[in-house]
Amino acid sequence: MKISSVTAMILRTPMKTPFTSARGWWYKTKNAMLVKVETDEGITGWGEAYGPAEVTKAVVDSLLASQIIGADPFETNVLWEKMYQRVEDYDPQGFGVAAISAVDMALWDIKGKWSRLPVYKLLGGAHRKWVMPYATGLYFKKDSDHYDDFTGPAVEEAIAYKEQGFKGIKMKIALPRAAELKRVQAVREAVGHGVEIMVDANHGYSLYDAQWLARAFEELEISWFEEPISPHDLKGYAELRSKTSIPLAGGENAFTRYAFKDIIDSRAMDIIQPDVCCCGGITEAMRISDLAEAAGVSFITHVWGSAVGTYGALQVMAALPPAPHSWKQAPMWMEYEQTENPFRDLLVTEPVIQRSGKVEIPKKPGLGFEINQDIVDKYRVM
Repeated sequence: MKISSVTAMILRTPMKTPFTSARGWWYKTKNAMLVKVETDEGITGWGEAYGPAEVTKAVVDSLLASQIIGADPFETNVLWEKMYQRVEDYDPQGFGVAAISAVDMALWDIKGKWSRLPVYKLLGGAHRKWVMPYATGLYFKKDSDHYDDFTGPAVEEAIAYKEQGFKGIKMKIALPRAAELKRVQAVREAVGHGVEIMVDANHGYSLYDAQWLARAFEELEISWFEEPISPHDLKGYAELRSKTSIPLAGGENAFTRYAFKDIIDSRAMDIIQPDVCCCGGITEAMRISDLAEAAGVSFITHVWGSAVGTYGALQVMAALPPAPHSWKQAPMWMEYEQTENPFRDLLVTEPVIQRSGKVEIPKKPGLGFEINQDIVDKYRVM
């Protein structure tokens, strides 16, 4: 079997309700950069890249496709290195690796479909049959200088997630520290202590403000503090980690095992969050997992995109070993982003859904889904 074509495409739709986080830019559209890899035996694989769609598409079109056409899709390690060597000199961490991630994911989809096995079987088997989704939301959907205006909508949204059966909620935080503390306190009071709360600052605070917030959050039983400060300041992470009992999380914008080795070696984070759509794909995610397990660092995937990336992440989640191994291991968290997204809900014939606080690992061959071509055709812009 040989790879016959590689097609990168962009899907786009306007947002009915734009939103922002601590980064300050407004999401006015939802985009998905998908890669379709076809073979001479009629088997097709799909993958997704996280990040600016036009840039990652250009990398696939101009640099990566020519490296793998005619190759055996089963040689994922060989092809990963071949693609990485093509981008390493110019973009060793960034758009190039995100583009590789999409292609790599599609190759694993092909391998599973040809073998008639779910990808997790090819990765060595499933350590779990289901994962526990947490709702990512509580973004900022309007601008206001009256910070109390942001509390009511956050409380209402959090209550809705609790009623839907979510056992955890990750809320975006971005306000000045005292105002943000009041907002988080209100959400905790509204949902009680039977629902776990994580906070995600999208690296929007200084080390000083993050330390202040971490001390205050301890009383609210926050499950983790995600991206409190700049991802480049690993010494700052390590300092903050030494001063709080709240686990620190991050790594959604880290690329390849090389970046995660630096994070792990610096003891900067309790939880790393590689995104299968940008860390280097399924091949690289499993390499990162080996580093994390050896160091006693938890691995919880970042998931923020279409159903294609979500299915890919679920295959990795199934194969991740318990760390540490224990008789009654805690369920693995799965990020389940909740803003409006037809590419999450309609792009595949069987969208990922949570029932009673659980998401089952897909068991069909490959990544486990069938693409909805009508949705691809409707939203494709490039």
